[in-house]
Amino acid sequence: MLKVGLLGAGRIGQVHAVNIAGNARSSLVAVSDVHRPGAEALAAKFGAQARSTEEILSDPSIDAVLVATSTDTHSDLIEAATAAGKAVLCEKPVDLSLARARACLGAARLSGRPVMIGFNRRFDPNFAALKAAAQRGEIGKSELLSVTSFDPAPPPVSYIKVSGGLFRDMMIHDFDMANFLMGEVPVTVRAVGSSIVDPEIGAAGDVDTAVVTLTYADGRIAVIKNSRRAVYGYDQRVELLGSDGLLQAQNMLENTVVKSTTAGVVSAKPTYFFLERYMPAYAAEWEAFVSAVLENAPMPSTLEDGIAALAMAEAATESARTGQAVTLDLQEDFYRKAV
Repeated sequence: MLKVGLLGAGRIGQVHAVNIAGNARSSLVAVSDVHRPGAEALAAKFGAQARSTEEILSDPSIDAVLVATSTDTHSDLIEAATAAGKAVLCEKPVDLSLARARACLGAARLSGRPVMIGFNRRFDPNFAALKAAAQRGEIGKSELLSVTSFDPAPPPVSYIKVSGGLFRDMMIHDFDMANFLMGEVPVTVRAVGSSIVDPEIGAAGDVDTAVVTLTYADGRIAVIKNSRRAVYGYDQRVELLGSDGLLQAQNMLENTVVKSTTAGVVSAKPTYFFLERYMPAYAAEWEAFVSAVLENAPMPSTLEDGIAALAMAEAATESARTGQAVTLDLQEDFYRKAV
């Protein structure tokens, strides 16, 4: 039984608490949060203790921690937790600074403790099935990937100001998905972004609509499309074209009813947002982490993967600013270990 401390009792922390407590091989024993009443409420719900982060990290009976705190604390907590001998599952991104994330990687490696980055979409049943089909060679050689990720509505501008920008905050999931499906890191990143959904997002120095093109050493291409607004729901699709066919993972709909009349064919909208869409993926992600720790197996989504995606996000940010493609340094150690 894996004894777990949860760091962060906000919205995503509450999702993780359900999965930790509901897994037959893990137990939620402690919760911390900068807002003590939030930690106390969540801990009480699952029979855990509300404790400080320092108390959780110093407790030798706690085997692992899940980091669901604000992004600016991730690297510090990964370093502190691994130094304390804990296994770590940390929400994306590793950090908003690539240099800081690299330093965190070095410290974590010295500790020898396993770290997994929470790219939950790798564990979505549909995306995982698409990946497995591609690996079996069902469409020949993968040649062109298209990833669509549209949010139903933009977040508050107060969030935008501390998020690190669309490429680090939102598209980082899609960078990791591209690495996951294509099996390697691209050579170049070219991005274009605009603020056309909410001018306040532009005034805050960010974009809300963006397209990124990734090119690979062997000539393959991936295209990622992001928007902060899709009025019909949470649009999450993947399309992979190969030499012998096409694989597609379509949206999850609110229901499967289709009405066909002389007026046309109508179906339900996509599920509204990420909690509705990806709850099964979060549960599968936690099960994968527990299995890796208890069986001393490799993590399925590593700290190196997190840094590779962050490097791509940083490159996209620079490309959107300058209008020029950015070449990634594939000699970097974290690229060789990623994906």
